[in-house]
Amino acid sequence: MINDTIAAITTAFGSAGVGIIRVSGANAEVIADKVFYSKKGIQLREKPNYTITYGYVKDKSGVVIDEVLALVMREPHSFTGENVVELQCHGGMVVLKKILELVLQNGARLAEPGEFSKRAFLNGRLDLSQAEAIMDLINAKTEKAVVAAASTIQGSTLQAIKAIKEDITEVLAYLEADIDFPEEDITRLTTEEIIKRVGDAKAKVESLIATYKSGRIIRDGLKTVLIGKPNVGKSSLLNALLNEKRAIVTDVPGTTRDIIAEYYNLGGIPLVLIDTAGIRETEDIVEKIGVKKTREAIQQSDIIIYVLDILEGVTAEDISYIKELPKSKVIILVNKVDVANNQNQKQEIVSQLKDYNLLFISAKEKYGLKELEDIINKLFLGPGLEVNNKTILTNLRQKDALVKAEEALKGAEESAVMEMPADFITIDLKQAWYNLGEVTGESLAEDIVDKIFSQFCLGK
Repeated sequence: MINDTIAAITTAFGSAGVGIIRVSGANAEVIADKVFYSKKGIQLREKPNYTITYGYVKDKSGVVIDEVLALVMREPHSFTGENVVELQCHGGMVVLKKILELVLQNGARLAEPGEFSKRAFLNGRLDLSQAEAIMDLINAKTEKAVVAAASTIQGSTLQAIKAIKEDITEVLAYLEADIDFPEEDITRLTTEEIIKRVGDAKAKVESLIATYKSGRIIRDGLKTVLIGKPNVGKSSLLNALLNEKRAIVTDVPGTTRDIIAEYYNLGGIPLVLIDTAGIRETEDIVEKIGVKKTREAIQQSDIIIYVLDILEGVTAEDISYIKELPKSKVIILVNKVDVANNQNQKQEIVSQLKDYNLLFISAKEKYGLKELEDIINKLFLGPGLEVNNKTILTNLRQKDALVKAEEALKGAEESAVMEMPADFITIDLKQAWYNLGEVTGESLAEDIVDKIFSQFCLGK
């Protein structure tokens, strides 16, 4: 039972037209009535549910802090499942902090990060997959990420997990009855039926796990690192893709000394574009650190774009660097064709790099960028990233729980094939049932739940 009442600013920090302080708990209306004064003198406790009241927030001296709209939502029909009052005021931080301070002085406690969502989970308003999807929705970088998160919030993952658990429960019921009442004349499953039903449940789990590859890309994007020797045009390429001057561009080699990361929306998929320090041998201690970070970024990347300067051609040093890279990740861009566009030179470069995905571009003139998008789409995205009306797994914690469930079901299936006693099969089935519950939060320990919600933003 949650007894205290919490409050926090739920809108982003900074100046805005409107800001909101959310108060949630049994005494939400009582506390709000101590700071909020309606124009008609009616207390919020007397107002019908789902009503908005115009009035003022005043301090203890009766000084008006701001004119406010107060929204009342009573349990269980609120986001948290508790009594909730939202005070909607002007969005200046001084005003918001002052109103929050008054609310706290009158009996509320400052909410911890993610505590409103945690209460929604504990009160049965959301399962854990839905709660985690809320943060995915807030942090979404593209429309596809929004659709995927919204689908989970609507319960697509929850319903998929429920269906699999029901399949397992039904098999368990037959097996437990067989174990407990061996002499009774009850319906029993044949070995073939057990193998089929467990196999069907395993196939459903495997189908969900298979969506994670696409889901991770939709949620987190593809880490796309731009590498090459100094002054080949990596920063110019970043600026061209983003359509803004994000990175410094000069004729001086070694200008970029640190990692620059920006999001780029490629057909609904976020590319995390990472501009890096040019790879070369250097005695500059700062540039050395930048080159080290470049090599680390390469290890963590999904896509590697190696940029060449057509004026220099492909040097032995370039070949040495390129051969170190995993070929399946590499796209090679030959830049500055606006300056030099000799067909013989192009053919020579093509012959040297014939085993790689190769494209001639001009970052300065934005020539070839559409073709670059097409290559990325073909190699790394494809048609499997449509999210409409689909259950797509985007959360690594949930995927790991499903992998454990898959292993347990595999064990149950093998025990059935070997015609082991029913006890052996039920042990694995119960483990799978438990692991599936980890996805929705039913099987998680309290400290793990606390850790998950502590990663949420303050006010959510």
